[in-house]
Amino acid sequence: MTTKDTRRIRIKRSIRGKVSGTSACPRLTVFRSNKQIYAQVVDDTTGTTLAAASSLKITDKAPKKVIAAKVGTLIAQNAKEAGIQAVVFDRNGYLYHGRIKELADAARNGGLKF
Repeated sequence: MTTKDTRRIRIKRSIRGKVSGTSACPRLTVFRSNKQIYAQVVDDTTGTTLAAASSLKITDKAPKKVIAAKVGTLIAQNAKEAGIQAVVFDRNGYLYHGRIKELADAARNGGLKF
C-alpha cells in the first residue's frame, strides 16, 4: 500500500472507534474511488445496510462533484423511504473536502440531519 492509503486507513480506524450507528441513529458512510462514489446508511448493532446509493446508475456526463451531490440527494431520498431522519456521518478517513463535502451537503439539503 502507498503511504496515502495507509494514512487514510489509520484515520478511518480512529474515526470508527468513535462513530457507531444504532437503529435510532444509523451511520452514513462514504466510499470514493477514482471514478465512482458510494454511500450507505448502516445499522452497526445488527450489521445491516438500511439504504444505499452510488454513482454507478447515474449516466450523466458531469464533473465528479456534481455527481457526488446527486448521490447525496439519492441517499437522502432512500433513507427517507426507509424511515430514517437522522444519521451519524462517517467520512471513512477521507478529508471533508471536495466530493465528500458535496455529498454531505446534498444529503443535508435532502432532509437528513447530522
